[in-house]
Amino acid sequence: MKTSYDVLIIGTGIAGLQTALNLPKSLNILIVSKDYAWECNTFYAQGGVAVAVDEADISLHVKDTLEAGTGHCNKEAVEVLCSNGPLAIQRLIDMGFEFDKDEKGKLLYTKEAAHSQNRILHAGGDATGRYIHLFMMEQLFCPILYNTQVTDLLIEDGECYGARVLHADRIFNLYAKKVIIASGGVGSLYEYHTNARTISADMQGICLSHGIALADMEMMQFHPTAFVLGNAVRKQLLSESLRGEGAKVVDEEGKRFVYEYDTRGELAPRDIVSRAIFDYKQKTQKEVYLDLSAFEEAHFKQRFPSIYFNMKNIGYDLPRQRIPISPAFHYAMGGIKTDLEGKIAGVKNLYAVGEAANTGVHGANRLASNSLLEGLVFSYRVAQDILKTIAQEKTLKVFSEKEAILMKEGDKELKNELRNLMWCHAGIMRDKTNLEKAFKRVEEMIELPIGKLLKLRLLVSREIIQSALKRKASLGAHYIKEDVNR
Repeated sequence: MKTSYDVLIIGTGIAGLQTALNLPKSLNILIVSKDYAWECNTFYAQGGVAVAVDEADISLHVKDTLEAGTGHCNKEAVEVLCSNGPLAIQRLIDMGFEFDKDEKGKLLYTKEAAHSQNRILHAGGDATGRYIHLFMMEQLFCPILYNTQVTDLLIEDGECYGARVLHADRIFNLYAKKVIIASGGVGSLYEYHTNARTISADMQGICLSHGIALADMEMMQFHPTAFVLGNAVRKQLLSESLRGEGAKVVDEEGKRFVYEYDTRGELAPRDIVSRAIFDYKQKTQKEVYLDLSAFEEAHFKQRFPSIYFNMKNIGYDLPRQRIPISPAFHYAMGGIKTDLEGKIAGVKNLYAVGEAANTGVHGANRLASNSLLEGLVFSYRVAQDILKTIAQEKTLKVFSEKEAILMKEGDKELKNELRNLMWCHAGIMRDKTNLEKAFKRVEEMIELPIGKLLKLRLLVSREIIQSALKRKASLGAHYIKEDVNR
């Protein structure tokens, strides 16, 4: 197969696909996918896309995003996101994509936590990500190399020349003038998560191994409402739009206890609601539920078809039956540090975009439904930056195709131990003693005779723990509780 390209894109979520679609068809582009293209977080995104409803709402969207980020956002990045959001949505609509509309053909907007007004567009009810992903796949003009594991980046003297991959049981190099990391976040590092099975922090680990900076890695967002019972690795997300449109968080007696933690109740920012549920369950040993009784069945089935049918298959009668819930890891605000064009400092021709990247746009807590918008807005900026220099000649360097052993016996057991360790000690509520305990164990595991893929996970886990230890005070999603062991 061909091994040299103009642009190599790692990842098939909204950020990777839209970057490709923003580039001219004349370029030789290859997208690599670890699994099937739809096994990405975009495909599973339910709530929708946050976007200012008009010119006056842009400043309010900025304000809501900054407030959710609790003073830790890059304000310039937030202004780029919110001011360019309507243009990005219009580009998508002009391509032929259709969001849900009312009987008069007007766009429907819903509300989610920490938004000051209704500004969430959706498609297919609660299947926004799936609809957008399918639409982009239908528009795509470049090939995708499926079932391809990126094992390393080809970097020398501060310049990226491509990536080393495992495909069809063979290790080989893919060379490119420009390389874009759009591989998503770190979900599989945690025992309970809502992410696609492919999201395991490989690229973040590879970046660390090359001395590339990650930023805000202590900022991990946990979604308040997930169905975590059952053996599936990816837990069933119960969209924040449910609470935005009337669902209540209750205990066994029907008590809406979240108001004891915040006057906004179920519509407080995600980190607050997640901690409230986590803390309440620990203190009372009571089960916590999502009460959907405010919905009529016909409307619920139409508005939230994915949740309706998924939960029905498990055995729940919605909206009549309450769903037992728990927080679960959902989104990494931290990631590979980039500028506002997606460029990675210190490495020429290497970009990151989407959840894999950190522009500072989400700060310490991502505002609901800003992530799909981020993929749309910043992918366009990455594409525009690439076009400025793609025509320049680039000397091809040849790299070795040798690779370390990727997996060894015993790695699976250690991986599961790591997931539990991160959930218990570097999760929703943290303290210094348990973070130090987790750090010590991760350091021990790194020194074991393990495969490279597990080592990459461990490197990123260590970075999360170190970042959490450095930030002494609580901020947004990073919550340090009083250390009772000291």
